Amino acid sequence: MRLHVLSSGSKANGYVLYNDREALVIECGCTYGQCLQAIGYRREIIVGALVTHEHGDHCKYVSQYLEGCIRVHASQGTIAAMKADSRYLVPVEGLKPFSLGGFTILPFDTQHDSAEPFGYLIRHEEMGQVLFATDTFYLKYKFSNLSYAMVECNYSSEIIERNVAENVIPAIVKERVFRSHMSLDTCIRTLQANDLKTVNAVVLLHLSGNNSDPDAFKRSVEQATGKLVFVAKKGLDIPFNKKMI
Repeated sequence: MRLHVLSSGSKANGYVLYNDREALVIECGCTYGQCLQAIGYRREIIVGALVTHEHGDHCKYVSQYLEGCIRVHASQGTIAAMKADSRYLVPVEGLKPFSLGGFTILPFDTQHDSAEPFGYLIRHEEMGQVLFATDTFYLKYKFSNLSYAMVECNYSSEIIERNVAENVIPAIVKERVFRSHMSLDTCIRTLQANDLKTVNAVVLLHLSGNNSDPDAFKRSVEQATGKLVFVAKKGLDIPFNKKMI
C-alpha cells in the first residue's frame, strides 16, 4: 500500500491510498484527472471516495468523480450541503463501519464549521489502521493500534497572532481559524493522547499557507512524539504498509 498526496492545504485537498489492485480516494478537492494520473489511469481499481465535509477545497470536483461513476461516501449533512445529485453519492453514518474493497472505514464526527463533518478510521490488511482527521479544532475520540496518523496541523498561534498584528490577515480570519482548525499545539496534544506504540509515521495535513512553518512543525511533532513525520504536500508518495519499508 502507498499514500499519494494530490494536494493538501487551504486551496485543495486530495489523497489516494493505493496498491496494484485497489485505490481509495480521500477528498474530492482535486480533479478526477489528477487522481487518475496518480494511479496510472487505472480507473478500474478505484473502490470509492470519501469526503469529510462540503467546503470547496475538499469537494470542489466531486461532480467529476460522480460522472466517472465513482461512489462518493460522506455524511448525510455533507451530501445535502454539497447540493449534488447522483446515484453514486452514498450517505454513511457516524460510528457505523462500512467496507470498500479491502478497506474497512469507520466514520466519526469532527469539530468544524460545516454541516456534518466526519473523520475516518481506515483499515486495510496491508497497512493496518490509519487515522484521517482534518479540518477539526480538536478530536474527542482516542484511537489505538494505529499504523499511521494523518492529522491536521493548520497553524501556529504565535504565527497567526503576528500576522494579525502585521495586517497580513484580519482578526476575523484568526477567530474563524481558532474555531474550525487544529493548531500545532493541539495536534501535538492530540497525538500524545493516543496510543502511538504501533504508529510508523505521522502525516501532517492542511497546513495554512500564511500561518504555518512546515519545517518547524515537522521538527516539533517529531520531538514531541518520537515518530517519523511527513508534511503532506503535492506529489508526496510514500509506502503505507504495516511495516514501513
